[in-house]
Amino acid sequence: MEEILAYRSPSLLADIPSHYCPGCHHGTVHKLVAQCLEELGLGNDTICVGSIGCSVFIYNYILLDTVEAPHGRAPAVATGVKRSRPDKFVFTYQGDGDLASIGLAEIMHAANRGEKISVVFVNNTVYGMTGGQMAPTTMIGQKTTTCPGGRCADREGLPMKMAEIIAGLGGVSYSARVAVNNIKNFKKAKKALKKAFEIQISGKGFGFVEFLASCPTNWKMTSIAANERLEKEMIPFFPLGVFKDTQGES
Repeated sequence: MEEILAYRSPSLLADIPSHYCPGCHHGTVHKLVAQCLEELGLGNDTICVGSIGCSVFIYNYILLDTVEAPHGRAPAVATGVKRSRPDKFVFTYQGDGDLASIGLAEIMHAANRGEKISVVFVNNTVYGMTGGQMAPTTMIGQKTTTCPGGRCADREGLPMKMAEIIAGLGGVSYSARVAVNNIKNFKKAKKALKKAFEIQISGKGFGFVEFLASCPTNWKMTSIAANERLEKEMIPFFPLGVFKDTQGES
């Protein structure tokens, strides 16, 4: 009798224990990346460029050739990789401190040039691995190690909405913001990520997907409370959706 499996892990996802904190969404995003690459038949033709921060550990969990870039420089490294190996599928995997702070120039110029790469951006509104400092995406009133009284709009400005900013650049073919806090959003996130990947496959330009994610450890919350904060606080400020799609519906 043929065995029926209720769930099959993507073959590109390493079968090892995760070191990520309970409730962290990095592992869920890894699963989506692995699923999309596998379904598109890209497993043997992909080069991942990892950044500095919690995101750097992607090379432990997804079975791909991976290059580690200096802090913030993943788009620049990915540009070099893609230009030297245009036959390969190239994507970066970055966090908000890495992409929106020290790497802001790199992501803006790579996007504006229309580099034929894909960017997976995980926004948990805080520097996750390096000490819980305030990030460019930290919410107003959110307490971090560098703004213990909470982020103040008058002092630090408003959180940066990267999906909207990237969408405004001329070389961008696709920019979207998604979340993985529930099954409904997970399914929408997979559709958006696959669309961004397909745009690179077709040679039509730069694709960007921002994932809203939780960081229970640095938010000093339980996993359940962190998921609720994402739903009630982050999504209203960082609305989900597609902000640019020059190719239309797939």
